[in-house]
Amino acid sequence: MTILAELHQDHVNLNKLLVILRQKVNQLKAGQQPNFCLMADVIDYIANYADGHHHPREDKMYKYLADRNPDLDKHLFNCAKEHEELKATSLHLSEAVDGILHDSVMPMDEFANLLDDFVSLQTAHLNFEEGELFPMIEKIVSEEDLTVLEKELPKQDDPLFGEKQAQEYMDLYRELILEMNEAC
Repeated sequence: MTILAELHQDHVNLNKLLVILRQKVNQLKAGQQPNFCLMADVIDYIANYADGHHHPREDKMYKYLADRNPDLDKHLFNCAKEHEELKATSLHLSEAVDGILHDSVMPMDEFANLLDDFVSLQTAHLNFEEGELFPMIEKIVSEEDLTVLEKELPKQDDPLFGEKQAQEYMDLYRELILEMNEAC
């Protein structure tokens, strides 16, 4: 599997989590109390895996591909800025969920808006990379580039969607399966 295929699969997996979070937004806006522990675990996963491994891996790939095409460079620059914004947004949302779990007072409509903004930002970013950036990269990248990138940027096993789930995500994995089955 090429690095682009691996990153694409990460996007597919992240989108599954964003669908769950979108359901939580809808529950909050309907006045229901969603599972905040599940939300905390999803946000923790996004902060640890997406912000800690996936985005840095993409950023290194983008740096390697820089200076080959002015249009691509513009997209690469914008994407790197988005990664920083996504990381800050993940941290802010994580702190808000932790506060709620520790009985901090936060109006639910305010939290719903924060979560809604987070999901929208993440979704727009995935759509940008999948719809615009990756197709541009596929036109420019060579087999030699892919070989170099795969050696320099090895894939870390995904602690939630990989072959072996990390212990801290076992409960989240079970909950996600239940949530997805209930949604069907």
